[in-house]
Amino acid sequence: MPHIGPDVTLNDPAFIHDSALIHGKVTLHEGCSVWPYVVTRAEMHEIVIGARTNIQDHVMIHVGYSSATIVGEDCSITHRVVLHGCTLGDRVLIGIGATIMDGAKIGSNSIVAGHSIVTEGSEFPENSIIAGSPAKLIKTRDNSAANLMNAKFYHLNALNYAKGIERLTPENFRALQS
Repeated sequence: MPHIGPDVTLNDPAFIHDSALIHGKVTLHEGCSVWPYVVTRAEMHEIVIGARTNIQDHVMIHVGYSSATIVGEDCSITHRVVLHGCTLGDRVLIGIGATIMDGAKIGSNSIVAGHSIVTEGSEFPENSIIAGSPAKLIKTRDNSAANLMNAKFYHLNALNYAKGIERLTPENFRALQS
């Protein structure tokens, strides 16, 4: 059974894995998913996870000393990411092992490359491709379609896992293509 603290608000998430630890003032919106070994802690401020956003295996989400952590809709927060007191727009993909620090803001339709470190207070506009340590804007491109496709894939996975189905069905593949 996952740990879901008394101050957590669940607005019909699609799936929360049994190993998830969700502490403090956290809001999970409709259709979002929380995968194995995710830890969220919001002892002050708050964490908000948008609709249909997926929080993948081993992600750590915490609030900053002076900032909440806000994640938009249809985002993919991939394996071993750290989000710490930052704000992400809609349809953002954060690559494996990246860290986003206090006060950082990532605009909608953006991608942060794996293992990047977005430093405190950094701000990137919509449609950014961000990489490096420290992370820098390397290109501007509308990534919304690709990022939305990834979020849809995880949403289907989450709906299946909630039913005990651990592999995509042929119907799932057709739904992804439409």
